[in-house]
Amino acid sequence: MMADPDFWNNQESAQKVIKEANEVKSVYQSFASLEAKTEEVELLMDMLRDEDDPDIREEIEMTLSELDKAVEQFELDMLLSEPYDKNNAIIELHPGAGGTESQDWGEMLYRMYTRWIDKKGFSYEVLEYQSGDEAGIKSVTLLVKGMNAYGMLKAEKGVHRLVRISPFDSSGRRHTSFVSIDVTPEINDDIDIEINPDDIRVDTFRASGAGGQHINKTESAVRITHKETGLVASSQAGRSQLANRETAMNMLKAKLYQKEMEEKQKEMDEIRGEQKEIGWGSQIRSYVFHPYSMVKDHRTNYETGNTDAVMDGDLDPFIESYLRASMNRS
Repeated sequence: MMADPDFWNNQESAQKVIKEANEVKSVYQSFASLEAKTEEVELLMDMLRDEDDPDIREEIEMTLSELDKAVEQFELDMLLSEPYDKNNAIIELHPGAGGTESQDWGEMLYRMYTRWIDKKGFSYEVLEYQSGDEAGIKSVTLLVKGMNAYGMLKAEKGVHRLVRISPFDSSGRRHTSFVSIDVTPEINDDIDIEINPDDIRVDTFRASGAGGQHINKTESAVRITHKETGLVASSQAGRSQLANRETAMNMLKAKLYQKEMEEKQKEMDEIRGEQKEIGWGSQIRSYVFHPYSMVKDHRTNYETGNTDAVMDGDLDPFIESYLRASMNRS
């Protein structure tokens, strides 16, 4: 297709083909690299049979270690094969009841995810930000840009629970806080969902948080509510109300699409007689800072005592264990 003389006549179509070609090429090159590394180990093993050299033995151990890591990464990449896994992701943080305590927990998670994004070499854009009354956040929406961003971050959807001694409680009592995380793929024109203007309510307001001087002076921020489902999408990142409306509408389409897919999956599970213990909106992970240190995922039972590393963005073990468990269930 790329060799066709008329290939570039349609720029949008051409870009999609190039993206697909690059994705296929990436898989092929990764597999070819694994084959080459395997052949290298076999060659070294033949050399070791001829001569039991400590240097060769050490090189074999090092090469096998590299091969093991490469195979694990390839397996993980192959797990991300669902529709829209390769897309950018929209992640929303909504603190639960509890005022300042929950809002502060929301900001801690916001920092955790931005640290993870930096570690992965991804980038992000703040689409909507509402500061807390005294500390923390009321809500935050991020657009995370990177290959497989949605495929990985979908593992984070659900309620995240914190247990700690509250820094806002003068009595030093232990508090439990909750933040709900919602994750949807960024979908522009890839999905055919028609939204009747009569089915939505559009509100405009002044944005809050970082974003330049103009952002707080005009009602450029947009919030769209789908009346039937109650789904809400907001954007304040754009400089104009029109840009924010378009972003919010695309976010709403993604949410409606995901809701439709979840309902179909639920129907299929009922037909098969499957009963899942944990649903999409349930508590998925606990972060305990007191009386001991532990972060545990309730879906996979993966846990670690290094809470500092997790809060500093070390989320890959949780994400990988979720993806592998999801593959086993399917």
